[in-house]
Amino acid sequence: MVELKVLEQLSRQWEGDLAWVFQVFAVVLITLVAGAVVRFVLRRFMARAAQTKNIFDDVLAEALLGPSRTLVWIVGLAFATQIVGERTDAAILRAVGSVRDIGIIAMVMWFALRFVKLYEAAYIRHREAAGEVVDKTFVTAIGKLLRAAVVITAALVMLQTMGINIAGLLAFGGVGGIAVGLAARDIMANLFGGLTVYLDRPFAVGDWIRSPDREIEGTVEDIGWRRTVIRTFDLRPLYVPNAAFTTITVENPSRMLNRRIKETIGVRYDDAARIPAILNDVRKFLLESPDIDQSRTLMVNFDEFGASSMNFFIYAFTRTRVWTEFHMVKEQVMLRISDIIASHGAEIAFPTTTLHVPDGVHVSGDLPSGGAQAPAKDG
Repeated sequence: MVELKVLEQLSRQWEGDLAWVFQVFAVVLITLVAGAVVRFVLRRFMARAAQTKNIFDDVLAEALLGPSRTLVWIVGLAFATQIVGERTDAAILRAVGSVRDIGIIAMVMWFALRFVKLYEAAYIRHREAAGEVVDKTFVTAIGKLLRAAVVITAALVMLQTMGINIAGLLAFGGVGGIAVGLAARDIMANLFGGLTVYLDRPFAVGDWIRSPDREIEGTVEDIGWRRTVIRTFDLRPLYVPNAAFTTITVENPSRMLNRRIKETIGVRYDDAARIPAILNDVRKFLLESPDIDQSRTLMVNFDEFGASSMNFFIYAFTRTRVWTEFHMVKEQVMLRISDIIASHGAEIAFPTTTLHVPDGVHVSGDLPSGGAQAPAKDG
């Protein structure tokens, strides 16, 4: 009888062990199937969304793809672990509920971050494809602010889920913020400098900027919260702390309306009588040139009597703002002016010195040893 009771007890224990193992296996299997179904549904949704012109559904489907499948696995494995914990009564498995809640919050945060980032890129791409001008710096700034808000909110919710009093933490942060602010004032200055750049928008990514106060010149590659990356013309990266932009003058040649041609040309004094005709032809050429903006100031005038030339200047603005195209236009203008001067039988002056020798001057006296006697000049 004793042996039968022992066998019955072992049989019931074995059936109980088999039951909870079967339950864990069933939960894992259901989780696997649910993950595959979620992926299949989202793939179909993405295919349907790609056929519409609205970018919201495309971004939503793509942002859900990774976090949704991971969320299914978190919930399924947490349920399976809970079954195991109830059977084994292991102390470490008692925290499954909190870990599950934190995992769910993390997946929501992941989805929100992916959605903001993907929507930012899709918005810029969609607007540019439509031929519209997009302020990438402003759009990027909004995206960064939203992502920062998502991370901070998720962190606070996680702390509350873990049983940490947020009110006390915020109070401590308010008291300790003064000490942290003093210790990290340079970092805070860069953060506020970055905020100023985002709000005032003196330049954007892709702009050519320079500062007459500092040796800063190049194309803006990235505007971060702490520093701005500028690629100099010799292709070196220049990392400028954002706090510098609150104290220096920044020029943005990329936003100029035109480029200016300002040159002085000298003609020989021997060609003084031809200068009025030369000026008229140069003025006519610039007024008829399609590369010169006629709505801007255009001047061609005799300017000064130089040391070895009679100088006139040209002052005009090109239609193009592109640096390489501007120099091509300027080259054509300068060569055409040279042709105009030559067509009038005149010449462009270059620095010369004329020595006038009075009549009757002669050289006399002994020369140094080894030299020859110079003949005297009659007259």
